[in-house]
This record gives sequence, structure tokens and C-alpha cells, in this order.
Amino acid sequence: MPRSLAAPEGPRGLPRTTGRAHGVGTAAEVYGPYVNEGLVGEALAPLRDQVVIATKFGFAFDADGKQTGLSSRPESIRSAVDGSLRRLGVERIDLLYQHRVDPDVPIEDVAGTVAELIASGKVAHFGLSEAGVRTIERAHAVQPVTAPQSEYSLFWREPEDEMLPTLERLGIGFVPCLERLDENLGGAVLDLGADDLADIDRASDEITVVGERYPEAMARMIDR
Repeated sequence: MPRSLAAPEGPRGLPRTTGRAHGVGTAAEVYGPYVNEGLVGEALAPLRDQVVIATKFGFAFDADGKQTGLSSRPESIRSAVDGSLRRLGVERIDLLYQHRVDPDVPIEDVAGTVAELIASGKVAHFGLSEAGVRTIERAHAVQPVTAPQSEYSLFWREPEDEMLPTLERLGIGFVPCLERLDENLGGAVLDLGADDLADIDRASDEITVVGERYPEAMARMIDR
């Protein structure tokens, strides 16, 4: 789901994307904020039995809806979920992600709160976005994690080092996201053979990365 989708386009443009999304509709309270969930919920209402609806919590907002930082306190999670259910127009969120790891709240408290929401029927599955391997392991020990989400593409292969082997060991799925390529290559059809992938590997080895990949403000919200 594009983060920049605005209300004027509305849900009319969304059903065309469901085929490419393979039955997964993803939203987040922070996109808009709040507008995104309303659009996704309205667009997918006729397809509710055919799609998995995912959304994310983890940010704090002031009275005007301005983002003020991270918040994964138990009471914030519960409030966020109630708001998401209302805006999405559903009785249960199929996959609930923590959008960014909150350094001020132990991940065990987050997982425990989500476990309570699962027990109450408001949430079906637990996900983490941009969480590090140790954080995933700690959360999974409290409430099984279904699908962490992390940046992964031909241009960013870091998850192959430790993330993917750990998820395979724990029997956890993985949802890749393409932070910089989704709008440019999201509709492309690529047919890459072994020789093509070898060429990409050789080319990437010759690239020298200069400077920080993430600015300081973003790095603070990414638990790698």
C-alpha cells in the first residue's frame, strides 16, 4: 500500500492493486495519519474473505494528529488497535506489526500485550517491522512471531547474513519491503537466471558505499 495515497484518489485505485499484492492489504495508522487505514478498509470490504489485512502500531500522536515519536506502551497498543479496527471496518486484524521497536518498552511487554489482543480475538497474528534478530527471538519466546518485515532487495542483502537463517531455525516467515524501489519497480516483471544473479553479485562487490545508509533520525527507529 503506497504511503502517499491521499483521500482525493480514494479507494477507487486500490482494487487494481490486490492482484499484485497476492491477497495482502497493508496499512498503518501513521500513514496519513489514519487516512490510509480508512481507504484500505473501504476498498477491501467487498474482498474481506479473500485478503489478509495487516496494519501497524508504534507511533505517538498529539491532539492534532502530528507524530510525536515512538510509543509501544501497552495502553498505546490497545488504543491503536481499537482505532485501527474502527477505521479498517473489521472485527479482527489478520497481521499486526510493531512499526518500529520502541527502546523505552521491553519487547517482552509488547509481545505480551499483543498476545492478550490475540486471545481477545482482536488480532490473529503478530509481526515486527525492522526489528533485529535478538529482538525477534525475545518477542517470539513470549508470543510466536508470524512474519517480521525488513528491507530486502537485490541492492540490500543484509538479511541473508543472520536474519533469514534465524527465521528458518525458528519457523518464522519473512515479509521483504523495498523502501527505495517499490514505486519504480513495483510493477516490473523480472526474469533473472543464475548468470544474471552472479552478474549482480559481482557488480555489487565493486560498489563503494560512501556515507551513512540511514540518517541519524531514521537509524534511531531501526533496530538492526
